[in-house]
Amino acid sequence: MDIDTLIALLEDLGNPETVEFKRKKYGIFASNCLGIYQKELKSLAKQIGPDNELALQLYDTGIYEAKLLVPRIYDPRAISKLQMNTWSREFENWEICDSYCMGFFTKSDYAIDKAVDWSVSNKEFVKRAGFAIMAAYGFANKNADNTVFEKFLKLVEREATDDRIYVKKAVNWALRSIGKRNVDLQHSAIDSAVRIAKSESKAARWIANDALRELQGENVKVQDYPRCIYRPAL
Repeated sequence: MDIDTLIALLEDLGNPETVEFKRKKYGIFASNCLGIYQKELKSLAKQIGPDNELALQLYDTGIYEAKLLVPRIYDPRAISKLQMNTWSREFENWEICDSYCMGFFTKSDYAIDKAVDWSVSNKEFVKRAGFAIMAAYGFANKNADNTVFEKFLKLVEREATDDRIYVKKAVNWALRSIGKRNVDLQHSAIDSAVRIAKSESKAARWIANDALRELQGENVKVQDYPRCIYRPAL
């Protein structure tokens, strides 16, 4: 499928009512947006198949939904640090941020480095990207050692006072996801949440208390991914 054919398909799928609905319902504001749901993009990506060159052409169109297609057809093993930095700086809402981070950036060779680097960014959606990677990393890399997530928990504790809505939600997401990876990390995440809950920051207390409700709840589902022999000290 060539770029012109694909753009024509995207334009046919576009719906201005969908643009408005996503703004009102989900707070998704995007420039050059056609109004296409993720399920439609997923179906289109299956028709296209893996295609790195086409993915880059799509991104260069500047069309929002074309950019959303990129992580669905681009090989994450081919991502460079420069690409990750460039793309992340252009994130303008949580949808595109999470679409790139969850099953794409997390499978890059630079996922951990970027999660650490971006955790201190002044840009809201770049910083969210760092914590979105931390939240999703365990499911994209099922054999990762506990020490990786213990490192992430330190960053969660350090940045828990950031009260920007899409940052604090991502920090909370990372804390809860790490805590559900295995029983050792459940204990570590609970310990982190208890410390965060003592903060004077309203954002930090919300992050901690919400995580504790889930991680200490009767119905919490904790996975059994690889564990350390011991729990490293924080």
